[in-house]
Amino acid sequence: YKLSVAPEMDIMEYCRKEWRGNTPVAKRMRKGYEAVAQKFASIRRVRGDNYCALRATLFQALSQATRLPSWLQSEDFTMLSENLLSKYDWIKQWQLKQKLGRKMGEISEEIKEYLILLRKKWKNISEIKGPIEKQEACDKLFKNEEEEYSLYEALKFLMLNTAIELYNDGKNGRRVPVFSWLLFARDTSSNPCQLMHNHLNHIGHSGGLEQVEMFLLAYALQYTIQVYRLYKYSTDEFITLYPNDPEEDWPVVTLITEDDRHYNIPVRMCQETML
Repeated sequence: YKLSVAPEMDIMEYCRKEWRGNTPVAKRMRKGYEAVAQKFASIRRVRGDNYCALRATLFQALSQATRLPSWLQSEDFTMLSENLLSKYDWIKQWQLKQKLGRKMGEISEEIKEYLILLRKKWKNISEIKGPIEKQEACDKLFKNEEEEYSLYEALKFLMLNTAIELYNDGKNGRRVPVFSWLLFARDTSSNPCQLMHNHLNHIGHSGGLEQVEMFLLAYALQYTIQVYRLYKYSTDEFITLYPNDPEEDWPVVTLITEDDRHYNIPVRMCQETML
C-alpha cells in the first residue's frame, strides 16, 4: 500500500525539517508555518503527483463530512455522463485514466461508475459518527489506488459539468462569478471543449490544477477551499479563499501550499480556535 496522505506530524517540527537555512525564502516559510500553527497543530503530507490539489481537497472534505451534500443526493446525479454526452459529442474525447485490459466500452458507463462510487464513499464516511473511525475510513480509502483515482475522475467530470453550466449562463447573459470570465478568457480554454482538451484531460497526467481551476473545483463541490499560501506570507493573499465570496452555507476545507503547485493538509485545530 502506498498511503496517499502521510500520517500527521507536528507542524513546526515539519517546518524545521523542511526549512533550515537563513535565506529570505526560508525565513518567510517559517513565519508562514508559525501563523498556521496558531490554528492547527499538525500537518499531513499529500502525495505529490499531479492529483494533489484534488486529493487534498477531497480528503479534507470527506474527513469532516457529516452529511451527503444536496448535489450528490439528486436523482439525476448518476445520469450526468449520459446527459452531457447526448448534448456534447466532443466529450467522447474525455481522457479516462489508464486502466489495464479495459475494453473500449461506453465512456459514459465508466464515468457513471465513478460518480456512483463518489456518492457511495461520501455517504458511508459521512455516516460514521466517531472521529477516529471516520479518520480510519478515510485513510483506508486513500490507500486503495484503484478507488482513489476513480474518485478523481469523478471530480474532474464534475468540474467539466460546472464549467459547461457557467459557460452557458455567461452566454445567456446570466450572472456568473468573476473567475468564470477568467477561466474562459484564456487562449487555451475559451470554451468548455478547449478546457477539457487542454486542461482537464491533463490533470493528474502532465499537470495539476491552476489557480483559476481551484475556483472551478470549489464550485463543483460547493465547498469553500481556504488555502494558506506560505510564500505570500505578510501579504493579503496569505490566506486565499476559493471562491473569494463564498456562499454562507458551503462547508470550508483548509489546505496549505508553499508554491501553488503542491498542497498539504493541516489537521487538529487548536483548542482555542475551535471555541
